[in-house]
Amino acid sequence: MESASAVLGGLQPNYLLTHSRNHSSSSSLLRPFSAHHSSLSPSLKLQKQLPLACYQPVPPSPIRRCATLSDTLRTETSEIADMEWDNLGFGFLPTDYMYVMKCTQGGSFSDGELQRFGNIELNPSAGVLNYGQGLFEGMKAYRKQDGKILLFRPEENASRMRLGAERMCMPSPTVEQFVEAVKATVLANKRWVPPPGKGSLYIRPLLMGSGAVLGLAPAPEYTFLIYVSPVGNYFKEGVAPINLIVEHELHRATPGGTGGVKTIGNYAAVLKAQSAAKAKGYSDVLYLDCVHKKYLEEVSSCNIFVVKGDVISTPAIKGTILPGITRKSIIDVARCQGFKVEERAVDVDELLEADEVFCTGTAVVVSPVGSITYMDKRVSYGESGFGAVSQKLYSVLTRLQMGLIEDKMDWTVELNPAKAY
Repeated sequence: MESASAVLGGLQPNYLLTHSRNHSSSSSLLRPFSAHHSSLSPSLKLQKQLPLACYQPVPPSPIRRCATLSDTLRTETSEIADMEWDNLGFGFLPTDYMYVMKCTQGGSFSDGELQRFGNIELNPSAGVLNYGQGLFEGMKAYRKQDGKILLFRPEENASRMRLGAERMCMPSPTVEQFVEAVKATVLANKRWVPPPGKGSLYIRPLLMGSGAVLGLAPAPEYTFLIYVSPVGNYFKEGVAPINLIVEHELHRATPGGTGGVKTIGNYAAVLKAQSAAKAKGYSDVLYLDCVHKKYLEEVSSCNIFVVKGDVISTPAIKGTILPGITRKSIIDVARCQGFKVEERAVDVDELLEADEVFCTGTAVVVSPVGSITYMDKRVSYGESGFGAVSQKLYSVLTRLQMGLIEDKMDWTVELNPAKAY
């Protein structure tokens, strides 16, 4: 059996980290994470792709198995990556590992594995490339002061992907498979989770039709992939107020379409209006419904909230608006804080009388809106920062996500990197 250092020294991109399939000899090691913050990850083993590696059988002792893998990964990932965390923006930075799992149309996902991060190979006739058969999710992991890592409501992302997959005629991982894959990916890339208060590890699960298909039809094969990247604030303004423009000609979604699921085509459709808005100095675009052209829908990549007095209003979810997980969480937090929250049709004219406006989303968390321009009329809500309501909600939610206050909602899942392997 090779030593841990020897294995690490030869660990090239053609090595995989895969779930142990020897369930009978390591059932205690393979017990799944519970929803109540278990710190053990699925058992992993080193495997070489081509040619196949020849290793001596590992004794059934979980201590021995754990020690071998732990030594291998800890040498590489025990310390936080050496980079300028204070200058972290919202851009892609390559990390160490990605998670890959495949299945055929009509089949079930199984046998996922961690691979060295790198390019993937797709047939030019892949369903995702030709017909846009793809979904994605967005999540974050935060590092606590004690070094442990927190995930925020990962089962909600898993459930949303399953709903989107049904709409897009795709098979999808189970909620448990999704959550376990996220945990394994985060722990394998733990050195890329920023120090407390310096940002977060953005988690991007993808589901795509990777099989070749020429005629319009569901792809014959599907790939579920997760990669991660450390990130800072989404908007260049940070938590300073952003400036929006209302788009009344181009539309993000239509009734009966796919606006309510996180399919990849929804985001390409907003690029034209978003690019034009940014060229004029705006931060992003606020879209209206395509039927009446007067009801708020959402910003390019986040939900919108309007505050008047102690009432918080947000557009109702009716198939054209993405059911944001941060949106859902903010609604619950606001109600717990004593605010009245209304999910309803919100007329664009209500922006003229609003006390505050703010956006929510995984990437932005909570972002105050400083101004909105509609039909050449600009309405300001304050240029100095958060309003009183959005500040309170932002503080509660972010402190909960970072583990700074007690999680009475049972929304966070704690991972312990020190006991991961």
